[in-house]
Amino acid sequence: MGTFTEDGFLNSRLRIRQPRQGFRAGLDAVMLAAAVPAGAGEAALELGAGVGTASLCLAARTQCSVTGIEIDPELVEMANQNAALNALSLRVGFLLGDALAAGDAKFDHVFTNPPFHDDTGQRSPDAQRARALQDAGSLKDWVRSGLNRVASKGCFTIILRADRLEEVLSAMPGTGAYIFPLLPRAGEAPKRVIVQWREGRNEAHLRLEGLILHQPDGRYTPEADAILRDAAPLRIAP
Repeated sequence: MGTFTEDGFLNSRLRIRQPRQGFRAGLDAVMLAAAVPAGAGEAALELGAGVGTASLCLAARTQCSVTGIEIDPELVEMANQNAALNALSLRVGFLLGDALAAGDAKFDHVFTNPPFHDDTGQRSPDAQRARALQDAGSLKDWVRSGLNRVASKGCFTIILRADRLEEVLSAMPGTGAYIFPLLPRAGEAPKRVIVQWREGRNEAHLRLEGLILHQPDGRYTPEADAILRDAAPLRIAP
């Protein structure tokens, strides 16, 4: 049995290799990528790219270029292999580095699925999984690092656990953000929320209705299915 699996994303439009053990990408990565409003010729940066799932989903949907930063050298190697596997190496590349370190380059779009579980729960014995999931008090640092890399009129997009929303907003300017919840089912409280901050938008933060993921019978709603299977965009800004 191999040390990795090869999984289909976007109705198997993408083939993604990821470690059999440890953190594994899923719905959060696809929803995050769908929310990034990148256009052809624009440059995007993913902080904490893992095996590159969100970056490659974004590149598959758009004609933008994507750079991913990842601190784990094994994941960087696998992410670049995934870019090659999907014939996206000309527009997508992954670099070894600390997503929280200062960087001079600015990007039209910066996005991240950071570690957003606090240390109140049980820590995974798998070091890679623990690093990917638990932030050890650094969640605000991820936000600040992302904001610092956004170019003029660009945007920063983050997906996180809904109960940590106020913590993320406290690390942002007081204006310019759209708050978009992902609801498991109609009438249920969201477990995830996407926040998108637009540089140059001076209006107060806007809380949106969000997206319902599942129908009562457990199947995805048509709107969620279009994102997960057909690479439809998730439009955050009205």
